[in-house]
Amino acid sequence: MLNFIYWPISAILWFWHKVVSLVLNPDSGLSWVLAIVLLTVTIRVLLVRPTIKQMRSMRKMQELQPRMQEIRNKYKNDQQKMLEESRKLQKEMGVNPIAGCLPILVQMPVFLGLFHVLRSFNRTGTGAGQLGLSIEQNRMTPNYIFSAEDVQSFLDARVFGIPLSAYIWMPEDMYQAFQPVDFDWLDITWVAAPLIIIIVVAIHMNARLSIERQKARIASGKQKPAGNDQMQMQMDMMNKMMLWFLPLTILATGVLWHIGLLFYMVSNNVWTFFQQRYVFAKMDAEEEAELQVKRDAKRATAPKPGQRPAGSKKRKKR
Repeated sequence: MLNFIYWPISAILWFWHKVVSLVLNPDSGLSWVLAIVLLTVTIRVLLVRPTIKQMRSMRKMQELQPRMQEIRNKYKNDQQKMLEESRKLQKEMGVNPIAGCLPILVQMPVFLGLFHVLRSFNRTGTGAGQLGLSIEQNRMTPNYIFSAEDVQSFLDARVFGIPLSAYIWMPEDMYQAFQPVDFDWLDITWVAAPLIIIIVVAIHMNARLSIERQKARIASGKQKPAGNDQMQMQMDMMNKMMLWFLPLTILATGVLWHIGLLFYMVSNNVWTFFQQRYVFAKMDAEEEAELQVKRDAKRATAPKPGQRPAGSKKRKKR
């Protein structure tokens, strides 16, 4: 059903595994982890420009809030007119709310695609969506672009003694796909739990950075506060969801995530950590440059000491 997502994701992962295998043992867990990290980097590099555009769009939307509130108040009894005027203002200011969602809309299919591809390396389970293959059938069945040899390589690869497609709540009968079975539930937990904690903390800290910056901009007057109590309440709710709900959701569902997927999430959030700082610094520099241009223009048109303002007339002597 979602093969248009699964095939490209598997192709990128396959490509980077072949590249890494030029210098590392292709059957080692390290080579597969590096391939997953490089897949993350590939996706995030492609999303750098859309992400910067998204952040600029968010800043403009925040600056437009007072004018948007005026439109809401003016046309509160005419929803169609309110929508038309809001779109007109957004177009005038070069704001595209839909384009701003692109990075998130792209990353979700990537996450789901990688989850499915990693899950499909072990198809011995009999639960929902599982094929119930025998151990031999599973090792001899290709996985999208990965050949049977690649499947065997992935199944045999270990990170701290744990297979990359293992997860905390994996049924014990699925352990047999990995030979030899020299690990148990507790061993998987010892590897997965620290990765889950790193992801949860990273998501919380990335959200906190964004929220603290927003508060600092409002305090300095660079950004207008919410137009009314309802908007402020919605903003506070969104901030709480980013700070707490999303990290806690990941903490609760992390037991179902494969070790390989956890490495993807760690590298993805590390990238976000540094990218946010770079983009925020870039946007602050751009904003300061714009303010400096306005100050210079104002200074250039201001009258010199002792000079009458432009357009003023001399008083006639009586």
